Amino acid sequence: MTTNGWVPQLPSVIRTKGLTKRYGRRLVVDALDLDIVEGDRFGFLGPNGSGKSTTLRMLLGLVFPTAGSAELLGAPLPRGCKSVLPQVGSLIEGPAYYRHMSGRANLRLFDAAGPGGPRRTRRERVETALHRVRMGRVDERPVRAYSLGMKQRLGLAGALLREPRLLVLDEPTNGLDPQGVHEVRELLAELNREGTTVVLSSHLLSEVEALCSSVAIINAGRMVVSGSVDELRSPTGDVHVRTPDPDMAVRLLGEKVLRRDADQLTIASDDPAGLNASLVSAGVRVTELVAQRRSLEEVFLDLTEAGEIPL
Repeated sequence: MTTNGWVPQLPSVIRTKGLTKRYGRRLVVDALDLDIVEGDRFGFLGPNGSGKSTTLRMLLGLVFPTAGSAELLGAPLPRGCKSVLPQVGSLIEGPAYYRHMSGRANLRLFDAAGPGGPRRTRRERVETALHRVRMGRVDERPVRAYSLGMKQRLGLAGALLREPRLLVLDEPTNGLDPQGVHEVRELLAELNREGTTVVLSSHLLSEVEALCSSVAIINAGRMVVSGSVDELRSPTGDVHVRTPDPDMAVRLLGEKVLRRDADQLTIASDDPAGLNASLVSAGVRVTELVAQRRSLEEVFLDLTEAGEIPL
């Protein structure tokens, strides 16, 4: 807390400047500027083939950029990878495991390959990670017998083994049923509340909208827009009002009433609070009043003319 109203700037966990990647003559990522702060729930959006996965691979030192610069947890990349990657959990383009081994055996091997902690507590770390992704009761069958959803959960468990400060996930709900998607969303929110910064890449805009506090949308490797979800989802100018006195409301508001469906009205208004005050002062009982906002999908379509872009 400060005495002069100044709010301290949170440290950046990911920062890029002009980050660019070419494969031959094909430009995959085009001068991308990102600044993701500690504690954020950040959504990285774009259609398939937009450059999301390539960007994340560069941030994890798996691919070298053609131009530009990047920092991860304050360390320059790729030089600083060795010092900071132990603090990062990641799941990029699906988990890679030994198919003939069980999930537990794979996680123990993965833990042993990195600075996960003392050997004597390895079993505990593995069981904790499996429990967090709802696989605590999984048997010893080989990974080749797993469903796609189970493999995805196992990959997420591997990302959580080291209790990461930063979690970078590429399409983490791929292959999961609706219940599994909900559970992963709740888990990521819980991890974020505990202090983990979450960076989630997806082409499913509704998934990101439900979890993330800020987003960046890219298309064909270029930044289209970035900002908080609330800023991007600007009001449409429509307000949905539910009232047991719809006739009174219609008489009061006249042409401002755009639609009526029984006791629910859609009203044109840029001032929801003022609208509510007017209705209540006129004796109209209001049981629900919701200012409608654009969805992230609508934002994306507006900004990219995405009728030609597969989502």
